[in-house]
Amino acid sequence: MILPSDPATGFDWSSHNTYSVNFLHRHSEQRADAALVQRHLDDPRRRLMMLADDRVLLRSGRIDFEGQAADALFRECETHIFLGLDLEERPWFAGEFKYLPELEPGESLVDLRSLARDAMIGADGYGPVAQARATLFWHRRNRFCGACGAPTVSIAAGYQRNCTGCGIQHFPRTDPVVIMLIEDGDDRVLLGRTPRFEAGMYTCLAGFMEPGETMEDAVRREVKEESGIDVGAVRYHASQPWPFPANLMLGCYGEAISTDIKVDKAEMDDCRWFDRDQVKAMLTETEVGKLHCPPRLAVARHLIEVWAGLR
Repeated sequence: MILPSDPATGFDWSSHNTYSVNFLHRHSEQRADAALVQRHLDDPRRRLMMLADDRVLLRSGRIDFEGQAADALFRECETHIFLGLDLEERPWFAGEFKYLPELEPGESLVDLRSLARDAMIGADGYGPVAQARATLFWHRRNRFCGACGAPTVSIAAGYQRNCTGCGIQHFPRTDPVVIMLIEDGDDRVLLGRTPRFEAGMYTCLAGFMEPGETMEDAVRREVKEESGIDVGAVRYHASQPWPFPANLMLGCYGEAISTDIKVDKAEMDDCRWFDRDQVKAMLTETEVGKLHCPPRLAVARHLIEVWAGLR
């Protein structure tokens, strides 16, 4: 049974997803105050996070650092962004290395998927690192203006880039992706796989939303394109920031109004209907090559577990 969110308790399904919980108060109203941001950066209590593309610096289960050694490393980063204040009012900043640093014993650069899959940090750390990675990626891709080609400069604590030529303002973007579990009555769901998946893994269908498209229509279009299945009613369930590089996964359930599958082999390797007992078995299977579901870090896993009555 799909349970609704409970506003009275502050509960929502999204908070169950990896990368979704962020304990930092972003204080977006402070970003334009350069002097205040500099005071935050000068605060001896500040926490510093450092990344190289989709890898974050990790030491002893921590992704945030302080002290002189951290200061020296942070100076090797070419972009600094203000993430916000934590529950102790300590400022958090993130930066991306210009060049790969020489790591000290016990330090490593860990990609965000491995970080979550192997539970290498506390559950509350994934939101801030997702915020940092997505924003830093946007900086790397927007060093030049898309309108005139002139260099851009970072302002507003890293949440805006202004063109030095035509003056256009550029802001970080998030790309919405629909991901959906399609139901055929109460006992079957549609799962598929692409050739890049590991052997045996089946998951929810997904696809990017297009301009001028509602979330519901995106669900119907993507399912029709990939599997040939027509979808009627669509209901939103939960969202998940997905920092690979800067997406927002919109998890939905949809009701099938046709059942004959016609797989688009250009996009999908296979699509099948699975009954409830099969899905429950797949959720417990971990061996590559046998039928199994995606790992717990993915919102697809969440959608499947809720449908199976395991959440």
